[in-house]
Amino acid sequence: MKNSFGARSTLTVAGEDYEIFRVDALDGSARLPYSLKVLLENLLRGEDGVHVTADQIRALVAWDPTAPHGVEIPFRPARVLLQDFTGVPCVVDLVAMRDAMAELGGDPQKINPLIPSELVIDHSVIADAFGSPEAFQVNAELEFSRNRERYQLLRWAQQAFDDFLVVPPDTGICHQVNLEYLSRVIFTTPPRGPDGVGPIQAYPDTLVGTDSHTPMVNGLGVLGWGVGGIEAEAAMLGQPMSMLIPPVVGFKLSGALREGVTATDLVLTVAQQLRRTGVVGTFVEFFGPGVGSISLANRATLGNMSPEYGSTCAIFPIDAVTLDYLRLTGRPEKQIRLVEAYAKEQGMWHDSEREAVYSQTIEFDLAAVEPSIAGPKRPQDRIPLANARRLIGAILNEGSKVPAELSGLDEASAESFPASDSIAYGQNGVTPTQLEPDGPAPEHDFPSNPVIATVPGAGPVTVDHGHVVIAAITSCTNTSNPAVMIGAGLLAKKAVEAGLRSKPWVKTSLAPGSRVVTDYFEKAGLSPYLNQLGFNLVGYGCTTCIGNSGPLIPEVSQAVTAGDLNVSAVLSGNRNFEGRIHAETQMNFLASPPLVVAYALAGTMNIDLLTAPLGHDASGKPVFLRDIWPSDQEVQSVVDSSVQAEMFAAGYANVFDGDDNWKNLRIPTADMFAWDDTSTYVRKPPYFDGLRREPEPLTDIIGARVLALLGDSVTTDHISPAGAIKRDSPAGRYLIEQGVAPGDFNSYGSRRGNHQVMIRGTFANIRLRNQLVPGIEGGFTRHLPAGDQLSIFDAAEKYAAEKVPLIVIAGAEYGSGSSRDWAAKGTLLLGVKAVLATSFERIHRSNLIGMGVLPLQFDAGESADSLGLTGEEVYSIVGLAGVTDIPSRVTVRVAASTASGAPTTREFDATVRIDTPAEAAYFQHGGILQYVLRQLLNG
Repeated sequence: MKNSFGARSTLTVAGEDYEIFRVDALDGSARLPYSLKVLLENLLRGEDGVHVTADQIRALVAWDPTAPHGVEIPFRPARVLLQDFTGVPCVVDLVAMRDAMAELGGDPQKINPLIPSELVIDHSVIADAFGSPEAFQVNAELEFSRNRERYQLLRWAQQAFDDFLVVPPDTGICHQVNLEYLSRVIFTTPPRGPDGVGPIQAYPDTLVGTDSHTPMVNGLGVLGWGVGGIEAEAAMLGQPMSMLIPPVVGFKLSGALREGVTATDLVLTVAQQLRRTGVVGTFVEFFGPGVGSISLANRATLGNMSPEYGSTCAIFPIDAVTLDYLRLTGRPEKQIRLVEAYAKEQGMWHDSEREAVYSQTIEFDLAAVEPSIAGPKRPQDRIPLANARRLIGAILNEGSKVPAELSGLDEASAESFPASDSIAYGQNGVTPTQLEPDGPAPEHDFPSNPVIATVPGAGPVTVDHGHVVIAAITSCTNTSNPAVMIGAGLLAKKAVEAGLRSKPWVKTSLAPGSRVVTDYFEKAGLSPYLNQLGFNLVGYGCTTCIGNSGPLIPEVSQAVTAGDLNVSAVLSGNRNFEGRIHAETQMNFLASPPLVVAYALAGTMNIDLLTAPLGHDASGKPVFLRDIWPSDQEVQSVVDSSVQAEMFAAGYANVFDGDDNWKNLRIPTADMFAWDDTSTYVRKPPYFDGLRREPEPLTDIIGARVLALLGDSVTTDHISPAGAIKRDSPAGRYLIEQGVAPGDFNSYGSRRGNHQVMIRGTFANIRLRNQLVPGIEGGFTRHLPAGDQLSIFDAAEKYAAEKVPLIVIAGAEYGSGSSRDWAAKGTLLLGVKAVLATSFERIHRSNLIGMGVLPLQFDAGESADSLGLTGEEVYSIVGLAGVTDIPSRVTVRVAASTASGAPTTREFDATVRIDTPAEAAYFQHGGILQYVLRQLLNG
């Protein structure tokens, strides 16, 4: 490694020496924001003259805060965080790499993650059972019965791979486990010298995660964000990630939150303001005199929702609050001392008197925050609690102002359900329509169409418009925060003591992000009160927040359908797009855990919680929210007495062990995974079929047909399968052929480990508009030259049998939306050799290269329309054959027939969008997996 700037140095902490790379070795680094100092250290430590150059380091130090972005730089995270939906395909690919290594005569033990990789199983538990002491166990058993094949793979990987840890099901949510246990803040690696001699290297903990809410850990000062599966695999295999130096928005905090205002109120207000400002694709960094008054849990809540306002991250620097949290959560004192010493030595310790240079600075007074909810369809549409009843009444009478068709960041965020795919920020822009709910809303009578439902144990009840049918304390956004969770427990206690109960039509649930939550509820004596209101534990996982709500109370569901009722869910989550929380709730409101309990007691949104009673006590006296809302002092007193470091130490002591279901999974002890050819969840992918030790020479693409001719703004949701699998779809027919009943289809997200399912869902979105079949929406095309209309999968199969290569032609912003690996993987497996587009979203373009698909771009001012391309022609892409270095331009030859049948040929040039040496190497090897395999195979 190089050390061009003399940055390598030694830091001594408590008598132990650590090798560090000093950011102050470069003049001008002191002005940089905290987050860019972390990136600078990353470059200094990784400088090798090839992947990281001295010029890139100089470019970062010379960062222009006024520029839309800086130069492209490599980034090597310290570790990778995965959850099960997005993580399973990564594991499948690593397992297949082991097989390929063995087939080529290499050592399969060389195939391991090259940096620490940690997977938390949290996306699969569904709140089927609720409101009873047995709910947790029932849901856990159902989860295992549905996901056994996937879990067997992960259980095997847990014992077979080095540097790969798996947190079993029913333990917690990945971001909360990351915050409370996995994060180091300052990372250390053993000596790299011969025989392990030399100093330990210390550097900032950084990560990428396969979940959009990875930035929750930014609250600890850990730089990290969400990425797609291919990017995560590249990082796991030690490859640098390419990124543009971003603008950094400084969010200057002053003052303190008022009495009764929660972290949820704060984050909803910040999300609203940052959406109005427009911070898509930026880093947001909190600083200022108010930072010290923000607890670590509140900081994590703010970081968690950065996808909702579009920033890549939302980070706090390290300070005394960071150290206090590390002690609270049981981190070793040696590690805490290192964190403090390193941060101070590197200028990464927060100093409220000193301001870095920012691209833009936003002033924010914490005292201005008021109790709020957000909804009914977007997380940024904050509603002050005082206006909630009036505004919701207006929505029910006049309809929501939210556009029927979501766009930009909203569309990308909504499309990430249910797998929480990371958002590709490059082209998502700011959604133009913003609700302005702060002003007075006119009084409206709530529309009414009462329907009688006979609920077991409660008798006949009336269900009407605006009623709350789901009240869920869920999501790492809030369940990681002891203050709001204890607040909910205390409110429940006071409600029960006043004789109040949740309304019988409300499905209530508690799904915290770690077992520590239930531990401190038990110690505080609050669990019995939550249980009496129906907030029994249903699982440790995402549940309602990602749409795993389970069915409504059957009689209530029937009433909603019979009356065509517009009913609501209230949840302590981070997203609330229509149809994502539950198919039967048109309105979904985000709220703090105490307000979730309050709305369960009220049973309706048709109430002003600040002025109307929630119910009456035994004497008939009205009970108001203000009567049972705990004071900040009460909450803090219980937090101080009940949330203890020993709980975290004990709770995480056996975090990787799992329950009996996990321990009893039958797995082979061999180093090679035993693929099950009958499995419909996990199948060996074909990426390495026929692979040779050396890459094949590049060839031209001759005689290709167009599989799809697409317009502008085709997102990864159009390309990559997501959501439910329909019975009459190619994927549904495949599963039926495999003996799977439609009721057991599960979702595309759960079957991402089976390429046979996923390729059948690629380009199968019901909203896809393929111009080869005008007037028809969905995954259809024409098989040429005959012109038969087929599903895209069936046409691709037919072309493959005919040995005809395929291309896709598209418009601008191709591949925007969420960052899904299967948008590129499915494209490759359908036989597509190249995508020719007006422009690409940056991450999807990179993912196509990572899978060996050639991205080509029309010249400026040209498009399929301007060139008169119909998609019925035969295409050849020439200029690749026999070259050593990938050309920057290729020629596209288009062969067609005139109306009289005479053949015609024309050609145009296109730009090869392979932009970096690393991308060129990946493409020449057929993809990043093949590249890394050959590197390891050949030493």
